[in-house]
Amino acid sequence: MWLVVGLGNPGPTYARTRHNVGYLVVDELARRAGVRLSAASRMRADVAETRLSSVGLGIPGPDAIRIALVRPHTYMNESGIPVGKLVAFYGIEPADVLVVHDEMDIDLGQMRLKLGGGDNGHNGLKSIRAHLHTGDFYRLRFGIGRPPGRQNPADYVLGAFPQRSLDALAVQVARAADAVEELLTDGLAAAQNRYNS
Repeated sequence: MWLVVGLGNPGPTYARTRHNVGYLVVDELARRAGVRLSAASRMRADVAETRLSSVGLGIPGPDAIRIALVRPHTYMNESGIPVGKLVAFYGIEPADVLVVHDEMDIDLGQMRLKLGGGDNGHNGLKSIRAHLHTGDFYRLRFGIGRPPGRQNPADYVLGAFPQRSLDALAVQVARAADAVEELLTDGLAAAQNRYNS
């Protein structure tokens, strides 16, 4: 069983902001699997369960693994609350969690997969580390680039992607979803070799 968590802030105000790329990747995975995320209010998240096999996402097979796709209902700095609840509910280890999040230290169009590490100032990761009592979970760091000039980083991550970058964003969201599938089926090293940039 894997928990794939896309970080973001709830509500239409934040829907297309840089901080919500995790939501976009989980939405793409749900679309591919043909499942709909629905509210699990006690878990404070939208959740959809599916399977991933060598045949594809959402397609059963003898080698299929179970996946729960998750969008927390909490704001970013409380992301650990639903993640902790779902880890306990499914009886899984932190090493069975993959968190998809925005990363300012990586340019748009690039990503990095890794296991463990610090939170690098990211409030969502900080909250998850606190609630899981470890940083030993997988991360897909989705590049959004640095703010231009002297723009406040908080304003930048909560700002919408400019219209001119939406095509590149759609390509990168699809590529990130591919990377999630590869990590879960073929392991971290194979996924890093193909997708880390």
